[in-house]
Amino acid sequence: MQYIYLHGFASSPKSAKARYFADRFSEIHTELKIPDLNAGDFSHLTISRQIAQVAAELPQGSTPVTIIGSSLGGLTATHLAQQYLQIQRLVLLAPAFGLLSHWLPKLTNEEIQRWQQEKYFMVYHYEEGRLLPLNYNFVTDTAQYQEEILQRPISTLILHGKNDEVIPIEASRDFERSRPWVELVELDSDHALGNVMQEMWQAIRLFCQLP
Repeated sequence: MQYIYLHGFASSPKSAKARYFADRFSEIHTELKIPDLNAGDFSHLTISRQIAQVAAELPQGSTPVTIIGSSLGGLTATHLAQQYLQIQRLVLLAPAFGLLSHWLPKLTNEEIQRWQQEKYFMVYHYEEGRLLPLNYNFVTDTAQYQEEILQRPISTLILHGKNDEVIPIEASRDFERSRPWVELVELDSDHALGNVMQEMWQAIRLFCQLP
């Protein structure tokens, strides 16, 4: 089994969660691949680009893959699993289901119109610690990735904070409701899930049957 971790939006392989899980996997002598989904060009980030980047790193042949995806990385993981059958298990940490419906309403109509017209909008990148321009293609590309098409019955564990201020817990509840192959664990946390790292690791070890 190969394990891949996909970090979230405006994050990186150096994020707190990525480093934490890399350390835990290292302790059990198991490799955890953590690609940098910024790919040196955050301004032109799209879900399609992330899918192509990760797909290129998937093992050839019959090696099964488990993907652990955080937020936007979780949304990307689900669409990857829909297309690539070697992905046989998913762990989703506060997956960004319904991303545009939760994110765009936080912007004013003027901001959205300006983004469309000027093509770029300044977004805070947590790892860089500064504002970076993001192309409007991110929005148009994301719009095509709807949850309705995610119907492949793949063993899936969702860990989501009940107090998530970015992607409400209802998004994962709705996803789980019509998919009997999905297990949702609700945690006393927010979107960052920073206070439940150990709890998540125990759930992941059990789910993935890790030593």
